[in-house]
Amino acid sequence: MKRILPPSCPMDALLRLLTGPWTIYILWVLSEHGPQRFGALKRAVPGISTRILTERLRMLEQAGVVWRRQAQTIPPAVTYGLTERGMELRTVLDGLGEIARRWQEEGRFGRRAAAAE
Repeated sequence: MKRILPPSCPMDALLRLLTGPWTIYILWVLSEHGPQRFGALKRAVPGISTRILTERLRMLEQAGVVWRRQAQTIPPAVTYGLTERGMELRTVLDGLGEIARRWQEEGRFGRRAAAAE
């Protein structure tokens, strides 16, 4: 007997896309600062390796969340930005940014959070 699988959950697919390492941070930087060249984006996401940034940007580009433009210059100037689909995430990213700032002010990150609990 053939097993019938339920249709995939759209929330599961979205969360799998967004919850990869650094993904939300990259999207937040593009949302807050607009289109960025690769080097500027790498500097804006401290600690990310070139390999991981490249992987995440390719994944987001394939998902239609980020666009990529390469100028025919030497060396090539590559710029990334949010597509219309990526812009749909701005409300969520803005909300997360507000929570992050509030939690930081309240000392809920790092050692302070452990000491408070």
